[in-house]
Amino acid sequence: MGNLYRFVEPVVLLLLKQKGRSYGYDLAGELQQHALTDAEIERAALYRTLRQLEMNGNVASEWETDGSGPARRVYRLTRQGDRHLAEWTSVLDHVSKSMSRFVRQARISLDARS
Repeated sequence: MGNLYRFVEPVVLLLLKQKGRSYGYDLAGELQQHALTDAEIERAALYRTLRQLEMNGNVASEWETDGSGPARRVYRLTRQGDRHLAEWTSVLDHVSKSMSRFVRQARISLDARS
């Protein structure tokens, strides 16, 4: 279960695609409702994911200093990030089909034992 945080990545990409730009705090607020697992997503996993996505060129960020209050980092999806989201979509579609097939076969096997 240690690699479940990896499934934070496609959710972050999708949220940035939908929002255009967003702050980490705002993403954290919506992350759980779009999560791909029932596991609680820790805020640290979100920020690790954002840093990794930025290091890989999928997300860009900048400090926003206008307005009152402290500076906040705002994130946006890059063109490469858009392509990465498309790749994740294909992978997750395949995983979804495989899982559905597994559940169908498991139910048949369980029904046969009854």
